[in-house]
Amino acid sequence: MSDRRPAFYAPTGSLTGDFVSLLHAPYTLWHLSYVPIGAALAAELDWFILGGTLVAFAVGLGVGAHALDEVKSRPLGTRISDRALWSVGIGAMLVSLAIAVIGSFVVSPWVLLWAIAGIFLAVGYALEWPFLHSDVGFGLAWGAFPLLVGYWAQTMTITLPVIVMAAMACLLSLAQRALSTPARFVRRRTGEAVTVFDGERSWDRGQLLQTWEKPLRLLTWTTVTLAIGLLLTHV
Repeated sequence: MSDRRPAFYAPTGSLTGDFVSLLHAPYTLWHLSYVPIGAALAAELDWFILGGTLVAFAVGLGVGAHALDEVKSRPLGTRISDRALWSVGIGAMLVSLAIAVIGSFVVSPWVLLWAIAGIFLAVGYALEWPFLHSDVGFGLAWGAFPLLVGYWAQTMTITLPVIVMAAMACLLSLAQRALSTPARFVRRRTGEAVTVFDGERSWDRGQLLQTWEKPLRLLTWTTVTLAIGLLLTHV
């Protein structure tokens, strides 16, 4: 039986599955990993601050931005109502902002500026504002930004080595987009008859998807493993 899911991580057939799909779990884990990678670059790690930073990103990026993205163009084809998606999206952004307000007292008032910038980037991407919804905008907003915030929250500084690491996160995010874009097209826009013949063998739709989705799975766990390994250096 052919896999007709809109994404390899998306359950189908129920409203619960729609909400699970909305989280984009592998990609959310991938981009959340940039936060501890950035934090672990600091000489000393404050685990409490790291926890708060991660929760803010998990709520704002993992829930809020994805809900607004779904209400904009329905890429996952969920049956969640527009009203519910707007409520989840805006509610998640407000929760993320509330965490930032707490952080402004615990860490620095500058936390609010980072939070406003993050909400702007997340909402702009989800609602498909031209530059922010581009490849470069994606790399900066979903790759470089969380790594920079993760480090800054620990040190309240930005250094050249961290900027280079942020560039790495941006490039890795661009690699994700380069792989996921054709995979999404094949999953959502093509039928079962799609085959490619390379002169020796034919590739069906499932085999084509694996050429992009297997590297995506591997890169997800590579990034998560990197984050865990760097954190363990502070234990």
